[in-house]
Amino acid sequence: MCLPHSINMESKLQGAGQGGGASLGPRGGGVPLEPFVHQVGGHTSMMRYDDHTVCKPLISREQRFYESLPPEMKEFTPEYKGVVLVCFEDDSDGYINLVAYPYVESSMEGAGGEHEERDTPERDQPRRKHSRRSLQRSSSSSDHKEERVERREPHESDSTESLAELKSPRLDLQIHSEIPFQMLDGNSGLSSEKISHNPWSLRCHKQQLSRMRSESKRKLYKFLLLENVVHHFSYPCILDLKMGTRQHGDDASAEKAARQMKKCEQSTSATLGVRVCGMQVYQMDTGHYLCRNKYYGRGLSIEGFRDALYQYMHNGQGLRRDLFEPVLSQLQSLKAVLERQASYRFYSSSLLIIYEGKLPERGPGQTTSPSPSPPPSPLQPTLVDVRMIDFAHSTFKGFRGDTAVHDGPDQGYVFGLESLVRILEDLRDNNL
Repeated sequence: MCLPHSINMESKLQGAGQGGGASLGPRGGGVPLEPFVHQVGGHTSMMRYDDHTVCKPLISREQRFYESLPPEMKEFTPEYKGVVLVCFEDDSDGYINLVAYPYVESSMEGAGGEHEERDTPERDQPRRKHSRRSLQRSSSSSDHKEERVERREPHESDSTESLAELKSPRLDLQIHSEIPFQMLDGNSGLSSEKISHNPWSLRCHKQQLSRMRSESKRKLYKFLLLENVVHHFSYPCILDLKMGTRQHGDDASAEKAARQMKKCEQSTSATLGVRVCGMQVYQMDTGHYLCRNKYYGRGLSIEGFRDALYQYMHNGQGLRRDLFEPVLSQLQSLKAVLERQASYRFYSSSLLIIYEGKLPERGPGQTTSPSPSPPPSPLQPTLVDVRMIDFAHSTFKGFRGDTAVHDGPDQGYVFGLESLVRILEDLRDNNL
């Protein structure tokens, strides 16, 4: 059965960050989850856990990959914070909510064996130590099972408590952005509707709830806790890029591999090693975020991709020339790190480029134009971040018993970084 509806925002798993919350079990205070306001890409719904943390449905390969990251890559990935249990709870009006609870082994009792550990050989592999803030780690089910959960058709209900009988989730979400979002449509015109979440975030959230509600026998789900990499940005401008010339994992079926190869061939993945998967850019002239999604990115030519990068670096009043050097510096640093990772492959992973859309305040008489911009002061650094995300299909030699042999660094990913650097340098040098 589902967990009791005793939700209090003040009971945010006291001490969970230090591992103390794990003893609460699923009947302690839960954390209500909301869609993550600033999700710009992907197909899995990212949920807001707290100001510094997001969560997503657990895939064991991705969890193990985070646990196995080389230290030098951690600068370019979100911090992995552990695992929580998530379930549906209905409120007094019958609307469903998602609520997170600490994960402990005993909390899975009575869950119908859905999460029973079956990856026995993995237990013998050494694991790296992680931050004190991590929750108690879980032994998770196989990738095969999780893929089945995502794609399984709805079951006929054999219980009066079927989740499918619950009402839709509430749409009056409590956590939202004060800056409205507008999606550019296919004709490059602004939609008339302004909303308080990135529209892609709401789309993914509705699809995720539909998948979960179809699981009439499964009431508990494991979610990964990850650092919210935009938490220190006031106006986060985000570019989500699918990296590499190949997107399918080694375990992909022939049919899926063919579909992924076709997407690459028909997009800039083949020609540049990178394609746009999502974008939001704060526009100072209108006061809203300009949004693009993955379907826009798939249709871009090489010149169109260049234009998309230009749009991402433009705030509606001018090109953010102050951002070129810090972005290029981080991309070069990431490239150097990945070139040292022999046998690693990051199939279907994404790269986030993030910058602060709010310009530093200037004194009386100083221009607010972003071009040209003075160098940032030590007290007001230019906020730029570059992070790799989504590792459900990543691998390296010896990882989880993978048998495919890959020599040297991931050249498709490196090629994508080189293309990014080249185009950004061109934008910088030709828009003086």
